Amino acid sequence: MSKSIIQTDKAPAAIGTYSQAVKAGTTVYLSGQIPLVAETMEMVSEDFAEQAVQVFENLKAVCDAAGGTTNDLVKVNIFLIDLDHFATVNEIMSRYFNKPYPARAAVQVSALPKGAQIEIDGVMELPE
Repeated sequence: MSKSIIQTDKAPAAIGTYSQAVKAGTTVYLSGQIPLVAETMEMVSEDFAEQAVQVFENLKAVCDAAGGTTNDLVKVNIFLIDLDHFATVNEIMSRYFNKPYPARAAVQVSALPKGAQIEIDGVMELPE
């Protein structure tokens, strides 16, 4: 099975020892995205909804770079510092996915990198 690294300037550069995504065969493993703007590497804003939109835009950019779309994601993990934002996440997520939606977990965590309020990672299966 071949393995390749996915990298795009349209999503934030890695801020640690990881790749934006790794493709193994037809499966792509997307690293967690936080609401950084790729061009500035700064947080988009303090507003939760704006942060969530930026995270989905970052995921979309990595999916595109891998040759897929957000609709090819089969599993996403959503990390929130406050589960009270769950309904907002659902509304924003529905803009980026068609039904049937991917499998998903949403969990509350005590903190995220750079003070982000949301982080999402995922697994994508590309058409053969």
